[in-house]
Amino acid sequence: MEFNHADLFEGLADAIGDRPALVAPGPSGLARLTYAELDAHANRLAHHLADAGVGPGEHVGVHLYNGLEYIATVLAALKIRAVPVNVNYRYVSAELEYLYRDASLVALVYDASFEDRVNAAVPAAPTLRHRIVVGGTSPHAVAYEDAVLSGSPERGFGPRTGDDLYIIYTGGTTGMPKGVMWRCEDLFMAFGGGNPYGDPRETPEALVEGALASDGVVMMTTAPLMHGAAQMTTFITWWLGGTVVYNRRFDPAETLRTVEREKVITLGMTGDAMARPLTEEIAAGSYDLSSLAVVSTTGAILSGTVRDRLTELLPNIFVIDSFGSSESGYTASGVEGSSPEAGLRYRPINARLGVLDDSLKLVEPGSGVIGQVAKRGHIALGYWNDPVKTAKTFVDVDGDRWLLTGDIATVEADGTISIFGRGSQCINTGGEKVFPEEVEAVLKGHPGVFDAVVTGIADERYGERVAAVIQPYDDASPSVAELDAHCRSRLSGYKVPRTYAFVSELQRSPAGKADYRWAKRVASEA
Repeated sequence: MEFNHADLFEGLADAIGDRPALVAPGPSGLARLTYAELDAHANRLAHHLADAGVGPGEHVGVHLYNGLEYIATVLAALKIRAVPVNVNYRYVSAELEYLYRDASLVALVYDASFEDRVNAAVPAAPTLRHRIVVGGTSPHAVAYEDAVLSGSPERGFGPRTGDDLYIIYTGGTTGMPKGVMWRCEDLFMAFGGGNPYGDPRETPEALVEGALASDGVVMMTTAPLMHGAAQMTTFITWWLGGTVVYNRRFDPAETLRTVEREKVITLGMTGDAMARPLTEEIAAGSYDLSSLAVVSTTGAILSGTVRDRLTELLPNIFVIDSFGSSESGYTASGVEGSSPEAGLRYRPINARLGVLDDSLKLVEPGSGVIGQVAKRGHIALGYWNDPVKTAKTFVDVDGDRWLLTGDIATVEADGTISIFGRGSQCINTGGEKVFPEEVEAVLKGHPGVFDAVVTGIADERYGERVAAVIQPYDDASPSVAELDAHCRSRLSGYKVPRTYAFVSELQRSPAGKADYRWAKRVASEA
C-alpha cells in the first residue's frame, strides 16, 4: 500500500468496510454507501473505463454536480492510474472547448443536462473518445448505470505509486483555468497527511489503524466537488474513518436540513458567499443544529460582520478560517480576531511556509518588509500544459523548490503572517495599492449590502480607480452617497470606490469565489 488515494481508500474499505462512507444524491435518490459498497461501485466503473481503453496517465473529465457519481468517477480513475479532471459545470461551450482540449481528455463523465454544451465542445477535443452520461441517455454516450453494471465489483488492478498524478483545475475567475498537477503522496501530505489535527501519518498502514480506532466523524462540504477543496474535504473525512455528506447543489435551507438529519459535526464552506445566506436561514428558520461543532471556510475568507453573526447565532461552534490554494494545499489557520476589516493574520502550520522578498530571500519576522507568501516541501509539480506559468510560479532558491502563491504579506514579530491580498487583484490607483478584500469586507458591513466585489477599472488620471459591484438586500437600495460615507468612515480616501454598479445578483463561482473578470466588465460598463 502506497500514499496513493486509491490505495488508501481500498485499505480503509478492507478495515472498516461496514462503516458509512458517503451520504449523497445518487441515481435512485439519496445514496447511503459503506466503504465496502462504495469501493465495489467504483471498482465496477473503473473496469468499465479500462475496458473502454482508458489507460494509466490518461485524463478523465468529471463534468457533474455533487453526488455519488462524481466521487465514484474520481475513485475509479485513480484505481486504474488514470487522472480525474474536474470540469466547471457553469462553463459554456467555448470554455468547455478550451478545457477539454487543454486537459487532453480521453473520457468524459457528464450530466445529461449538459448534453447540448458537451456536443458543441467535443469536436474541439480530438483526444476525447469515450463518454458516460449521468441522469439520462444519449446516442453519443453510455448510460452511467449501464457502465457500472458492465464492470466487475472486484479489484484486480495493477500496483500504484505515490507518484501517480492528480490534477485540479483552478476556477479561471481571473484568467483561463489552469490544471494544477500533484503527485498523490504530496497532495495527501499537503492536506493534513491523514491527521489534520496532529503529525502526518508515517505509513499508509498507520492511517488505516488510526481510522479503525476512531469513532468516525460526519463532515459535510457545501462547495461543489469541481472545487479542489471539496474533493480534499472528502478524502480528509475518509482518512479519519468518517462519513462525508453532499447535497447536489448549494441551497441554504437544504444544507441546514441535511445537517439536522445527518447529525453533521463539521460543515465546510467557502467564505461569505455561502456563510451569509446560511446565517440568514438559521435566523429565519427552526433547525436542530446541536450536532454542529465546527464551521470551516476555505478558498475565500469570512468578513468580520458575517463571522460575528454566525457565532452569535451558533455560540457553541468553532470557526476555522484556513489559508491555502490548489497549488499549496492547507498551509495556515486564521488568528483569532483576524478579518479583512481588521487585518488578515494567519499562523503557519509548519516551518515550510514563509514570505519571500523581491530578491527571493526569507523576510525576517518583525522587519516590516513586504513580500509574497511562499511554500516549500509538499507542493504541486506545476501546471499541466503550461511550462511558462510553471517556471514563474515554482522557483528554485538555494536548492529548495518554492511555490510563489501571489499573496502579498509580511511576517510579524511573533511569526504570524499578515496578508494584504492577492497581488494579481491589487489595484494601483495613482501609485497607491488597494487590496479588494479589505474594501469588500467594509462594504458588506453596510446593512443594505448583501454582497460585494471590488475591482480596478481604467482611469485616465490615476491609471486605475477602485470600483465596486454591489448586490443589495432585496428590500434595501443603498445610495452611492450612503455607501461612500460608510466607506470613508472606515477606509483611507484612496481606498473608497469611485464607481458603483448595482446588480440583482453577483456572479460567483459555484464554490463562492468572486468572478473578477465579470466584475471588471460590469464595473467598466457602469
